Amino acid sequence: MEYEGRICRAPMERASYMLPVMVGCSYNKCKFCNLFRDLKYRELPLEQVEEELQRVKNLGGNPRKIFLGDGNAFGLKMDRLRAILDLIDKYFPDCQMINMDATVTSIRLKSDEELQELYDRKVRHLYLGIESGLDDVLKFMRKEHTQDQAYKEIARIQRVGLIFDAHVMSGVAGKGRGQENAIALAEFLNKTQPDRIVNFSLFLHNQVALYEDIKSGAFIPADEVENMEEERTLIELLKEGPDGHQMLYDGFNDFLELRVKGKVPKDAPRMIEKLTEAIEKYKDEPPIYAYVRGDCPDLSMCDGGRWLWEMDDSKLAQYNEKEKKLS
Repeated sequence: MEYEGRICRAPMERASYMLPVMVGCSYNKCKFCNLFRDLKYRELPLEQVEEELQRVKNLGGNPRKIFLGDGNAFGLKMDRLRAILDLIDKYFPDCQMINMDATVTSIRLKSDEELQELYDRKVRHLYLGIESGLDDVLKFMRKEHTQDQAYKEIARIQRVGLIFDAHVMSGVAGKGRGQENAIALAEFLNKTQPDRIVNFSLFLHNQVALYEDIKSGAFIPADEVENMEEERTLIELLKEGPDGHQMLYDGFNDFLELRVKGKVPKDAPRMIEKLTEAIEKYKDEPPIYAYVRGDCPDLSMCDGGRWLWEMDDSKLAQYNEKEKKLS
């Protein structure tokens, strides 16, 4: 199948067969995300989905794990999901699990009976963009849910056996709030006990709504040292579940080419040591920001040379005054 857009799936799904059933994301409003910004959301015709399944079968494929793409396939209406699952069962009856991205809202829109039906039809892992442990950050970033709503919907899917995997983001709370976010996020994850946690350091680029907040001073990014300190605190606070469950953690600081991975809390000391070494390496260097390469060659001096990223109150006041004059 000719794929449209960027491939986006959790690293745990790298060995899965990715079956596109939609283009883009049905929500596509998160301030920090540009994965689907240039795509017009649409559901792919079932005939096209079946043609892809037939193509793979004709090539001798027999996938045991299938990931439905793109963003938030769980948000499809039940009739559409049923039809897709019917096609998968027709061509690959030996498939053992079907995984996909979801949102708290897309879970809320499905009844308990529908959730049970999806589990019975081999749907297993749902990847949720939890991002932050702080409600004001979730609201600012235009996430669709609050923490209380997330608790409620995660409990519903876990009751029927569906597996919750969490996507979180170091730096999403902005400069000076990394520790606060780590503590709140650890509390949430310890209570909900996802099977897996994927943590990406927040990337900064000029094609998303968050960039305008950075320009106005409404959001001041944390540098990568603060992001690593936040991640270290998060790992330090993660606990095993009441049944001895260990969460699989995979943390990415792609800009620094740093990755920490393991089960928590069992592997936490090794992961913390690796982060501490990196923090010591960079803490006395000029601030490093995780910008998208090519967007801005020097993130501290971008957007026509104006200072954007390391603003104290006086610099922010000067910047805002200059903006008023320019406008």
